[in-house]
Amino acid sequence: MASMERKQTILSPFVPRHNAVRKTSAEIVSEARQSLRVQSTQRPFTPRDGHRQLFGKSSAGVDRDNRPPSTFSLHAQNFEFPDSRPGSGTRLSPLDHKPNLPVPCDDEDPFKAFPKPPTDPLEVKKRQPRTRARLLRAGSLTTLSPVEGHKDVKERVNPGPGQKQASLKRLPSSDHTEARGGPHKPGPRRAASESRIKQPGVGSSVRPTECRAGQTTELGDGDETKSKEEDAESLVWNNTIAPLLRQLESMAAGSSEGSVDPLCDVCDRLHGTLAEADMLGRRCKRRSGILRTLFRLIDLHSARLNLHISTLCLALCVSGNNLLNICKLIFQISRSESNDILFQNNSIIDSFLGVLSKEDVSSSGEALLYCVGTLKFLSGNSAILRLLLDKNCVGVAQKLIQRLCTARETNFTTSGHILVQLTAALRNLADHPDARPLFVSFSILSELFVVLRLHHKDPDICTNISRIYSKLSSYSECRLALAQTPDCYQLLLELLSKHHQKQDLVVRLLFTLGNLTAKSDEARLQLFQVEGCLDTLLQLYATYQHRNRPPPPQKDPPPLSRPQAAPASVQEEEDVLVKLVRVLANMCIHPAVGPDLATNTSCIQLLMETLELKSVLESEELMVNVAATINNLSFYQEESSALRRSQLTIAKLMLKLVLSSSMDAMLEATRVYGNLSQSKDAGLICKASFSCGVLTNLTLDPPNRLSLAVEGADAKCWFNEVELMPTNLLVM
Repeated sequence: MASMERKQTILSPFVPRHNAVRKTSAEIVSEARQSLRVQSTQRPFTPRDGHRQLFGKSSAGVDRDNRPPSTFSLHAQNFEFPDSRPGSGTRLSPLDHKPNLPVPCDDEDPFKAFPKPPTDPLEVKKRQPRTRARLLRAGSLTTLSPVEGHKDVKERVNPGPGQKQASLKRLPSSDHTEARGGPHKPGPRRAASESRIKQPGVGSSVRPTECRAGQTTELGDGDETKSKEEDAESLVWNNTIAPLLRQLESMAAGSSEGSVDPLCDVCDRLHGTLAEADMLGRRCKRRSGILRTLFRLIDLHSARLNLHISTLCLALCVSGNNLLNICKLIFQISRSESNDILFQNNSIIDSFLGVLSKEDVSSSGEALLYCVGTLKFLSGNSAILRLLLDKNCVGVAQKLIQRLCTARETNFTTSGHILVQLTAALRNLADHPDARPLFVSFSILSELFVVLRLHHKDPDICTNISRIYSKLSSYSECRLALAQTPDCYQLLLELLSKHHQKQDLVVRLLFTLGNLTAKSDEARLQLFQVEGCLDTLLQLYATYQHRNRPPPPQKDPPPLSRPQAAPASVQEEEDVLVKLVRVLANMCIHPAVGPDLATNTSCIQLLMETLELKSVLESEELMVNVAATINNLSFYQEESSALRRSQLTIAKLMLKLVLSSSMDAMLEATRVYGNLSQSKDAGLICKASFSCGVLTNLTLDPPNRLSLAVEGADAKCWFNEVELMPTNLLVM
């Protein structure tokens, strides 16, 4: 008795229930709405570029011809000694200033107005006081030890009325000619130096380095402190730094290819000594000598040694052309994957992240470009990727994006080149699970929308950002951050319209829109309400459906035969259709969007055309998505519905899915038939199609095939000139 009751509960969806409690209209609608389903799909595959270079071969940027090269040669001669001149490519503009020369007062002899030198230098020599004779050349302090410098400082002389202050200079130990009363004429540099020295008690001060030991000035103890610092620096230089530099030079002269380890150790000792003595940056007065020695080591062409050199040079705050060449050197080393291990065991990552944090695009744009290019290469290594996240690489990238987006128009091209590399690096960082909360907390997703607005014409930047969005939009916290960005949907649709021919960009933007509309009713409505939304999507649908249209499909071959793989271009175009139809299926779930889509004739025609042109065997995912979209649209049975007017045609096209060997296709088709069966015209086809589906399932069992063949099932499965014979009957 219990088994009989269980059998009675199993009823066909096309057979009316008996003795069942009638449901209210609200319950019926609620159950029907549960049949509206969101479609899922795979994220587009992003192949990794095996060649590490700034711009790939498929790059299609707006300024491709003027992009910096990825290959170059670097030698010691490319660096500047000392590090003082402007960077490469920086040309100083001449000043408009014109000197005011004295106007001659004598027309006959204009040179009378200019001062003339004395005719007899001996007469001047006799008139000059001996206190003005012992003068030193400007800038001689750096050649003396601190003790010698203090011994040779002259005492100050208080000038009388109308007299000039006596010059206070130190006498070089190697030159006593001027001290013995020889003629002397102060040059511009000395005059400037002397102008800084004023009388005591007149409200001026004397430079501490020009005062004798123990002499007091208005600076108080400052001169003595500075003197002690100079003494300490000289002591460190003479006792430690100078011997290390001589050791580097001697080792480099006799080094071979396999003996760079001692050089690396000496570089580390030199770096540590400078750090302990607080002589890094530009604080060391003799840094030019250090840099000169380091630059000469570059010609040894050792990747490991060059990274140590680069780390120390960046710690010494090189600038201009030397900064550019150091960044090029690091970039050159990072191009080889075999050198990745060197970056893991070196502090160079902290160094170039520091460059990215402080350098400005207007003065160091090309250096930033090669530095970010290095970041792009290294972020492709999973071990280094973890290091980059630990060193706040995402935060550094956010600040750099803000500086690049606010750069002047004159640096727009350089900023674009840098952003191509930076967005590619962020694309690699987005692969790591720990990067997702960082992307949200640092507002990287919204910052990238600012980049898209500024550089919407650059397809490389747009493609890299679309890859970031397609990866992160699969996660709820990232979807929320994207959806909260102002004008998010409008900008994505504008990019789809502008770059509609670029398949790899289009497919990722559509995938992102599909993710945004998969779980949010608000997102479905906001997307649909963007002006021109449906026109843009349907235009894309028509473009990719009619591009390289294949010949009409033949009857599905037997299940045991293997289908031929479609060309890559056809598969890529079909992937666009899969993602696009998914967006339509998700959008029409909203009760305010579905009726409009159901009444859109172009939309219904394109969906039916896909069912007609494609086969389940070759395009299963696309056919299932189209059937799901039709199922969602068939829920809305308004009089003006274009789908309602095409129910009979759709019912016939669905037979292709019912008779296929794909269970997903059969299930979607039966859902469509469930909604279409309410129509009298389509009801008969729906019931017959369902019967054919049952027969198809029966023929999957070999014993059943023989029984069906004996009963003549193959001859009876014809309906309205549409062949419904299960193909499995052919396999005996």
